[in-house]
Amino acid sequence: MDRRHWMLGFAASALLSLSACSTTYVVNADVSSFGSWPEGRKPASYAFDRLPSQQQEGERQAALESAAAAALAKAGFKPAADAKSADVLVSIGMSVNANDRAPWDDPLWWRWHGSYGGWRYGHYWRGGLGPMWMEPRYERGVALLLRDRASGEPLYEARASNEGMTQGDSRLPGALFDAAMSDFPRTEPKPHRTSVQVSREAP
Repeated sequence: MDRRHWMLGFAASALLSLSACSTTYVVNADVSSFGSWPEGRKPASYAFDRLPSQQQEGERQAALESAAAAALAKAGFKPAADAKSADVLVSIGMSVNANDRAPWDDPLWWRWHGSYGGWRYGHYWRGGLGPMWMEPRYERGVALLLRDRASGEPLYEARASNEGMTQGDSRLPGALFDAAMSDFPRTEPKPHRTSVQVSREAP
């Protein structure tokens, strides 16, 4: 192995080592927020308000609420002893949808000047009447709605979404809820990109 190849191999090994040792990674999400949180009103106590269908989901909904609770705590809210004593009621939801994409959905397809074969996002297209293998892209999104408990008036709504090659791991809901509440108490209806640092799980 000549010196050039040795140096390239050393550099690649170093990058892999740094990546493996990193304690955090970044989740990017598109965020929109709506409403009119009263000026001067401080975040206070809250309770989750489950839809009838969510009451049937048990552990899954409890895990989702745990992820949202961390984001609400960062915004200054604290859990109430019960719903009757809460300052606000919080409704939450999460959706994960798989979408099969054709090569022409990818802007790179239109810039491809090589052969008719190429790899992109795990898709393979051979051209003509040849075979095409597709891997789905997953759209992941969360939403929160904060309502005044006494009046039932909606005060604040926030959404965050992103996409990837998988449904996401157990830390994704928390990261998306963090992103969704990043504007609070401000609102910005126009979708905008927000980045959230997430701690890696211990090996």
